[in-house]
Amino acid sequence: MTTTTLAVLVPLLPFLGAAAGLLLGRTAPGFVRPLAVLPPLASLVLAALVAVRQGGGTTVDAHTELTPTGSVPIELALHIDGFAALVAVLVTCVAACVQIYSTGYLRDDPRYPSYAALVSLFTSAMLLVVYSGDLIVLLVGWEVMGICSYFLVGHYWETPEARAASLKAFLVTKLGDVPFLIGLFALAGDAGSFRLTRILGAVTSGGIDHPTLVALLLLAGVAGKSAQFPLHTWLPDAMAGPTPVSALIHAATMVAAGVYFIARLLPLFEASRAAMVVLAVMAAVTMAGSALAALAQDDIKRVLAYSTVGQLGYMTGALAVGDRGAAVFHLLAHGAFKALLFLAAGVVIHAAGTNSLAAMSRMRGLRDRVPDAYWTMTVALLALAAIPPFSGFFSKESVLGAAEHVTRGHTGHTPGAAGWIVLVSGLLTALLTAAYATRLWLLAFRGRGAEAPDHGRQPLSMTVVLWVLAIPSLALGGLAYRVLPDWFDGRDLTPSLLTSILGTGLALVGGLLTYGAWQRGTALAARSPLGAVAAHPEADAGLVEAEAIATHRPAYGDVASAPDPADPGRLLLGPLHRPAAAGFHLDALYEALFVRPVRAGASLVRFLDREVVDTYVRGAAALPRLLGAAVRRAQTGNVQTYVSALLAGTVVLAVAVLLVATGA
Repeated sequence: MTTTTLAVLVPLLPFLGAAAGLLLGRTAPGFVRPLAVLPPLASLVLAALVAVRQGGGTTVDAHTELTPTGSVPIELALHIDGFAALVAVLVTCVAACVQIYSTGYLRDDPRYPSYAALVSLFTSAMLLVVYSGDLIVLLVGWEVMGICSYFLVGHYWETPEARAASLKAFLVTKLGDVPFLIGLFALAGDAGSFRLTRILGAVTSGGIDHPTLVALLLLAGVAGKSAQFPLHTWLPDAMAGPTPVSALIHAATMVAAGVYFIARLLPLFEASRAAMVVLAVMAAVTMAGSALAALAQDDIKRVLAYSTVGQLGYMTGALAVGDRGAAVFHLLAHGAFKALLFLAAGVVIHAAGTNSLAAMSRMRGLRDRVPDAYWTMTVALLALAAIPPFSGFFSKESVLGAAEHVTRGHTGHTPGAAGWIVLVSGLLTALLTAAYATRLWLLAFRGRGAEAPDHGRQPLSMTVVLWVLAIPSLALGGLAYRVLPDWFDGRDLTPSLLTSILGTGLALVGGLLTYGAWQRGTALAARSPLGAVAAHPEADAGLVEAEAIATHRPAYGDVASAPDPADPGRLLLGPLHRPAAAGFHLDALYEALFVRPVRAGASLVRFLDREVVDTYVRGAAALPRLLGAAVRRAQTGNVQTYVSALLAGTVVLAVAVLLVATGA
């Protein structure tokens, strides 16, 4: 079987599994789980075969015209280079793990058949994006992912949070997709084709008339899809969906699509120095802002969501300094440990028995109850914090090393300013990332909240997946920089000494500062009546109310909902904690700047339609209606009345004629 045939089957199998799952979900429920698990597993095997055959060597290109358009043709094309081959392996691996995990996590969910089918369709759409060599076909996968995310985030549609989150995710990403679509058409108009190879050839030959405008239009869609500032606000709210969906979206599909798209078309962005600087600034603001927000969140999934936003910022930062190898390397490593983090968080939530107990301030005694989640999540958090020898160290170091390389003026494509922006923000984010990773570990597994009832041991399908994902989280980085350079344009992925020392040193400082703040907060809490009650829920809740009155603070009706005095995030952020916890009030800002004016405009249009336009319509109908009423009154059906009216009319006419004749 040829490599092209294998590549076609990789996205096709999950699509067929999704279609069969939707058709047989109600009539043959026994087939639902096999149809959910087997297609992504088969795609994983085939994607691995494609990667081995491609081997980082010659790009696999195949195409056939899909439909004649009379101008720019649309072609069903494959373009598989080393990046595409490896990203496809990541997508299928995470998708298979999520489907296996979901068989246990959602085993009692009545809507599991539709959920599993949508996950398979989501996977197929992302694989179409990865392998596609035609931008219109890529756009199909891009938009299918958007609608799948809408349904999956809103899986628990009975809750207002899920409904609002799914609608917000759809609208915000569509806001970016409008300029993205315009940019695609402008790009194809200049290049005369939607084919990726022809577009890149046109970029090389200077055939793109307005590269800056096109790059910025495309960047708007990437910002929406990959949750980059200022269109990142949908991603933390998307945590209202099932935890396995969060793992899929954050690790291997939707949000990775934007970064991957820029990596595909990086020469276009490099043709505009202004676009590269904009990309660097966007990455810097996203990295630092999301890390500060993560340090202030109480919900464990929102911490991980802001973490994803920040790590995607690292990837866009690598692209801003012209190194797509570093970007895709971090995408692969991040996909492994972020999937592990979310699925381990799902085990923690499952142990607590309800999604509402995802608040870390309410967690206690989980280390011994969920040892699999504890150990694997520790591995993933160390990878997130970029502590050697875990995978995150090598991939994050490749980003910092690329930025440092640009600051020395060793590249002609990227402005030196972009290198400095990415390097400084990346080092600051390394410190903050280690801080919130340490905080999550301390509060989740050594917390002082009220201990939730024990809901028994987690299904084997959930815990096995955690250990499978722990392997690449631990070993992928060290393996990749030795074995995979051929897949990354031949770039040497060996960590550089300077950025390794700086990045690791700042990460250790962030972790130690957080641990010290946690110990100090714990000591203060032990001497505080509020802290004593939080630490001992069986104590008299009257102490809480008494202290609240004495300090002029509102009392907490529920002791467990009180802010933990030992939370290191509060001590480290100080006055920044409140705005950071609210995402720096960007949602409120967008509400004031965009939502309210749009609603006001809609209200004005509705008023004009009802009170002005409809008034003319009603007036136009009123006159004939009045005339009709007058005529209707004259039609009494009485013959004597008609004869009398006829005679009266005759007399009136005679008098009128006489008057006219006399006047003449």
